[in-house]
Amino acid sequence: MSMLTTFNKQRVLIAPLDWGLGHATRCIPIIRLLQDFGCEVIIASSGAQQKLLINEFRHLQFLCLKGYEVKYTKVKPLLPLKMVSQIPKIIAAIQYEHRWLDKVIDEQKIDVVISDNRYGLYTHKVPCIFITHQLTIKAPFKWLKAVLQNINYKYINRFTACWVPDVEEENNIAGELSHPLKKPTAPLHYIGLLSRFEKRDDIAEKQYDYCIMLSGPEPQRTILEEMILHDAHKTNKQLFLLRGKPGNTDIINAPENVTVANHLSGEELQQAILKSEYIICRSGYTSVMELLSLQKKAILIPTPGQTEQEYLASRLMYQGWCYSIRQNRFNLLQAIQSAGQFNYQLPDIKGNSLQETMQGFFNEVWKQL
Repeated sequence: MSMLTTFNKQRVLIAPLDWGLGHATRCIPIIRLLQDFGCEVIIASSGAQQKLLINEFRHLQFLCLKGYEVKYTKVKPLLPLKMVSQIPKIIAAIQYEHRWLDKVIDEQKIDVVISDNRYGLYTHKVPCIFITHQLTIKAPFKWLKAVLQNINYKYINRFTACWVPDVEEENNIAGELSHPLKKPTAPLHYIGLLSRFEKRDDIAEKQYDYCIMLSGPEPQRTILEEMILHDAHKTNKQLFLLRGKPGNTDIINAPENVTVANHLSGEELQQAILKSEYIICRSGYTSVMELLSLQKKAILIPTPGQTEQEYLASRLMYQGWCYSIRQNRFNLLQAIQSAGQFNYQLPDIKGNSLQETMQGFFNEVWKQL
């Protein structure tokens, strides 16, 4: 057990970005470790992210913090224009959460802040950690990529430290996303893979051929769901469809070979993954970390226009770690056939420890008290 259990409890505020469910799910192992360290954890979130985290941590205190509420478009070529049009709204959200944090720190007597990609959650009152795997933000133009990186670092450098969920070694996941030539001036720590799941020796008996995990912003989540349901009856494979809609009770029509769930707890999801031969999902970074930690074969479908996911899917396929295909070329039957012929070379990634990083951070915090 950590040395921190000999000190008074630290009140830690942790807040994930509302861009899909991945930022919330990768906070789960961090929250668990904070609890092991004897910290009192307060979670700030809203919407689907809050519903997901409440399902995992019903006994914790939750604060409502509205998200950036970024919207996507059905038409990929229009996505850059759609994103640019939302910049004023994003900046306003960053400014709001910065003011919100200043007030909440005093009201809740917060000792430490952990922000997963929420740029406004910094202050000089207490130590603040920024979590991101995107030190480089992909963009269609080189000049725009440079501008975005400067803005990114401008905010990151306001934090006490930056934690990157990847390994520092060459055999890393995110490539140039997490290992740019130019790095921020804030202290940088690579904390290894963040996953709710642990690889287990007792292999579960196979129940499904494919576990399909939907996630990400609308309308693209629904578009992919409709594509899969349209073709599902054409295969004799047993499919498990996880819709990625926590708190939703809708019942949808599906073929007999498809088992449907709106949402699963972390333990239930792990069982579904372990009982499936293949996984079909977006190439969101959190999903990738969790599947690689379990060494599961996956078919990745990047969210159209989301350059980070497109880069990651392409990189992982080149390495032989996952099979990937663009959504506009996706056909369920063809993807199943291609994945069956793909030469998977799943890695056993080991590296830097979140526990060691967190222990060192809190020891430094206590030295300053």
